[in-house]
Amino acid sequence: MLLPALLVAVVGIIVWQKWRGPEIRAYRVESHPLIQQVVATGRVASDDRADIGSEITAVVKERLVDRGQPVQENEVLITLSADQLKAQEQEAQAALALMRSSRRPQAQARLEQAQSHLAQAKREVQRRRLLAKEKAIPTEDLEQAENALAAAQAGFDQAKLDVSALAQGGVEESILQQRLNAIRASLDKTQIRAPFSGTVLERYVSPGDTVQPGQTLLTLRDQSKIELLVPVDERNLGVLKVGQPAIIIADAYPNEPFRAEITSIAPVIDPQRGTVDIRLSAAPAPDFLKEDMTITATIETARNDAALVVPNDTLFQQNGNRAKVWVYSHGKVNETEVRTGLNSLALSQITEGLTAGDIVLGTSDELNDGQRVRATISPLPKSRTIEAAERTDGETPMKLD
Repeated sequence: MLLPALLVAVVGIIVWQKWRGPEIRAYRVESHPLIQQVVATGRVASDDRADIGSEITAVVKERLVDRGQPVQENEVLITLSADQLKAQEQEAQAALALMRSSRRPQAQARLEQAQSHLAQAKREVQRRRLLAKEKAIPTEDLEQAENALAAAQAGFDQAKLDVSALAQGGVEESILQQRLNAIRASLDKTQIRAPFSGTVLERYVSPGDTVQPGQTLLTLRDQSKIELLVPVDERNLGVLKVGQPAIIIADAYPNEPFRAEITSIAPVIDPQRGTVDIRLSAAPAPDFLKEDMTITATIETARNDAALVVPNDTLFQQNGNRAKVWVYSHGKVNETEVRTGLNSLALSQITEGLTAGDIVLGTSDELNDGQRVRATISPLPKSRTIEAAERTDGETPMKLD
C-alpha cells in the first residue's frame, strides 16, 4: 500500500507544479536613482602646442629641461650665452653715468662761461660805438667788436643747446637710457622661459649650439587645454549637450579616473561610420595623458533621483519609448503596455503603465495572458553611475558605443 500512495503523492506534486506554472525570475517595480549615460571610446586629441624660439642670435649655454618634463609658467627652460651683452650693458651704464656725473656739469660750466663772454662782448660793442660816434676810434675797431659779439652769441647759443641736450630727461640722456634698456631687454631674452604651465614635448638644441631668431628650441604642450576626441553613435545625438559631465578612464591608467565635460559637438556626421565627434576638456588634466592615448568616456546625459524603474530584460516589443512587460499578480501574468523614459545600462524608467510595488517578469519568452507562473523575486540590478565610474578599482568600463 505504501508504494501506490507514494506514486499518488508524486503525481499530485507534479500536477500541482504544472498547475502553478513555470518558475520565472521577477522584479518589484520601485523608485530608484537613475542616470542615463553614453559610454564611448576615444582618444586624447589635438592639444594646444607652442613652439618656443629665440629672439636673438646666441650660443646655448644651458638646457634645463628635457622631453616629457612638466614645467611651470615663467620657468627658465634654456639659458643663452650673455657675456657680450653683459659687456655692452657695462659700457652703456658707464656712458650714462659719465654723462650725468661729468659731461652735464661741464656743459653747465661752459654755458656760464659763454654767458660771461657774451656780456663782456656786449659791453665792448657799446663802448666802441660811443668812441666811433666821437671819431675817437676807426670804424674797423667797431667792426671787430661786433664780430666778437656775434661769435660770443653763437657760443652762448651752442652752450645752451648742449645743456638742454644733457639735462635730466633730455635728448642725450634719453638716447643713452634707451640703449641701456635695449641691451637689458636682449639680456632678458637670453633666459628662454615657459609662456604657460605644461609639458615639454620635444627639444631641438643642446649646449654649445648657435641659435638664430625665429629658430624653434622647444615644443611645449599646454596641459590645461588638452582635449579629448570621442566619436559617438549618431543615434545618441539627441541626448548629448555641451556642458554635460563625464568620467574619463585612460586604458593605460584604469585606476585613475578623472572628470571632464563636453565642450563642443561636431556639426556634421561621419557618413562612413555613422558617428558624430564630440570634444571634452578636463581642468585640470592629469599629467599622464599623452596625445593619441585611448580613453573611455562615460557621459551623463540625464538624471532622475527618484525614477520608477524596471530592469531592461523585462521589456519586450520595444518601439521608441513604448514597450510591453509581463505583470505578475496572484500567480498569473498579464501583458501590459508601458511608456519608458530614461535608460541606463541596466535599468529603464517607466513613466506610464506601472506603479511602485508591481511585479514584472524578467523574461521576453512567449507567455499568454492569464497564464500561471511562479515568480521568484530578485533584487534590481545595479545601475552604473558616474560616481561609481570614479571608483573603478581597476575595472575597465564597458565600451558600448
